[in-house]
Amino acid sequence: MESGHARSQQPQPPRRPWVVGVSGASGTPYAAAVLRGLLDAGESVDLVVSRAARLTLLDETGIAFRDAHWQEDLRTWLARGADGKPGTFTADAGDVRYWAAGDLAAGPSSGSYPAKGMLIVPASTASVAGVALGLSKDLLQRVASVTLKERRRLVVAVRETPLSGQTLKHMVALDEAGAVVLPASPAFYAGATHIQDLVDFVAGRVLDAAGVPHSLYRRWEGELGGSRKDQ
Repeated sequence: MESGHARSQQPQPPRRPWVVGVSGASGTPYAAAVLRGLLDAGESVDLVVSRAARLTLLDETGIAFRDAHWQEDLRTWLARGADGKPGTFTADAGDVRYWAAGDLAAGPSSGSYPAKGMLIVPASTASVAGVALGLSKDLLQRVASVTLKERRRLVVAVRETPLSGQTLKHMVALDEAGAVVLPASPAFYAGATHIQDLVDFVAGRVLDAAGVPHSLYRRWEGELGGSRKDQ
């Protein structure tokens, strides 16, 4: 018979999210695709949306991302396709925790917070410069600095063209600091036939750099013209 004492509960492992930072660069569909990929893989996510990113999101999708209604706005965003069509995807926010960009006391601002790493998608040249110089003007930059100092994986999906010499220097500095600098440059060998395919290719490469499994794009298998056989 069991004793009258309740069985001791096994301690649950600590939640270890990926922090996804969305900056003000054009390319909010990239961020949505990465978020969907992480959630589909069963990953926990901490989300930081910069103030500039809110303006870009509003411009590119018509969605106003609000602190007080972030869950509703996030579901609407994740359900939208890269072509702007609502309801393209099944929206499930999953295990997402949202932190306001101005909250420098947020959990991920400390190295003791158990995060797996950080993905900045898309990364503006301003955010690239801020992280490369070690600035912490907002939570996005602060978390990136913490990620580097803790030697965790930092993937920076730069979205800008052309690139100035100063930005190139900042990208080299990030590479030397241990970050993965991943320009948001879609490829065409995977047989893209829709704008979503190009977005998913970039998102998939971001997840590849983070070591997160996914099936967002057709991988190269060494066969010329192989992608056309599936069309």
